[in-house]
Amino acid sequence: MSIEPVTAPNLPKYKLPFSPAIKAGGFIFVSGQASLDDDGNVVLDTFDNEFHRTMSCIQRILTAAGASLKHVVQVKSYVRDPESVPRYNELYRQYFSEPYPARSTIVKCLGQIQFEMDVVAYVGE
Repeated sequence: MSIEPVTAPNLPKYKLPFSPAIKAGGFIFVSGQASLDDDGNVVLDTFDNEFHRTMSCIQRILTAAGASLKHVVQVKSYVRDPESVPRYNELYRQYFSEPYPARSTIVKCLGQIQFEMDVVAYVGE
């Protein structure tokens, strides 16, 4: 089985020591993504804008790996404020449809940022 990092010139320039994603055994493991600009700087904004910026990063990474949101089988989300969870569920439905990926949502866990997400996608061997 090959293990390879996913890279592309249009991904943010991450400042921390991690790969945006790793492809292994037909799976794509996308690292936690947050509201970043192309230089890798955190962009603090409204919950909606941070969510959409995060999803844009995830979509760009999946595209670089030869996949899309339709290939996502698992989602782990991190929401800073419990009162944002209903809005999160509304926004989530704009990107994912039935059958929804398996999902975990953790609240009261972030500092300045309001939202972060990591995903696992499956594209086969």
